Amino acid sequence: MDAAQAFSPSYALARQKFLAACVAAGIPVESHPLPLPGADGEALAMDVARDGPADAERVLILTSACHGVEGHCGSGVQVAALHDAEWRAAARGAGVAVVYIHALNPHGFSHGRRVTQENVDLNRNFQDFSAPLPANKAYARLHALLLPPNWPPAPADEAALAQWIDKHGMDEFQAAVTQGQYAFADGMFFGGQAPTWSQRTLRPVLRQHAGRARRLAWIDIHTGLGPNGLGERIFAGNDDAAAYARASAWWGGDGATPVTSIYDGSSASPLLTGLMWNSAYDECPQAEVTGIAIEYGTEPLMEVLAAMRGDHWLHLHPEAAPELAEAIRQRMRAAFYTDTDAWKRRIVEQAREALFQAAQGLRG
Repeated sequence: MDAAQAFSPSYALARQKFLAACVAAGIPVESHPLPLPGADGEALAMDVARDGPADAERVLILTSACHGVEGHCGSGVQVAALHDAEWRAAARGAGVAVVYIHALNPHGFSHGRRVTQENVDLNRNFQDFSAPLPANKAYARLHALLLPPNWPPAPADEAALAQWIDKHGMDEFQAAVTQGQYAFADGMFFGGQAPTWSQRTLRPVLRQHAGRARRLAWIDIHTGLGPNGLGERIFAGNDDAAAYARASAWWGGDGATPVTSIYDGSSASPLLTGLMWNSAYDECPQAEVTGIAIEYGTEPLMEVLAAMRGDHWLHLHPEAAPELAEAIRQRMRAAFYTDTDAWKRRIVEQAREALFQAAQGLRG
């Protein structure tokens, strides 16, 4: 299929295309229903499809919609891969079983939000909740400025926020807002106070499909950071030099597509807390884990954050006028999904390269 046709304007259609692609490929699907309605009343689920033998020692996981609305992109990549006979043959030839996990956060995907139904950023939720949670004092000082009483924000509120940024710098602002916080349940990048439904559902999936793998690769698809259409390959793993070197060797393209890291400051993303890849080490301790997140650019950072601020404000103000609510939703979608054929084809081209590289790396 044309790569652009793999993408969908809604969760319901994305799920339909994913399930249809699995049927066409002869791959069984196991569905984990979320007992809440979608935006249009549709059923919600985390769907899992395994292309390859159950006893494969080499496993590649490809995930979408960790941050719900980013699923427009991730689902498109998965659907394109399932229709790609050359890719599927290459994975089989390398002895790699590919596990497609569609819509890690189906509620956010359906409702056009980045967070789960618990208002939690799933990629900040993988914490040990029996231990003290990280404190984010800088976010505490910014919370009221990020989510003012009215939307759009009053000029005085925006001026106060700009003054904070001028004083502390954009890098510190990005880190303060996005690294994760555990004190404001109604706030941005809230990591939660307990495991979310998505986390509780994902962990047994990992045990089932990668619990016997000797070598495990994980590619997680994201959007919202960096130049439009460019997929930054961000190392996803423990701060381990050998694992980072392995990821760089697999996906770095001899310097053409460098693998960046949140640990050394080379990534567009700051150092974050409670990241999802922690679960691979917990649930698959026998495996050598090598992972990246592919972060595709959409809009400039401040526009993306402004869209997220509006989305959180709307969540707190369901009484907002319909016209304002719709404008906020459209802005949010545009911040994480560039709905053009050229963007979609560029996304699939880069993801396809990373898939082939992962299979080769797993083969060793």
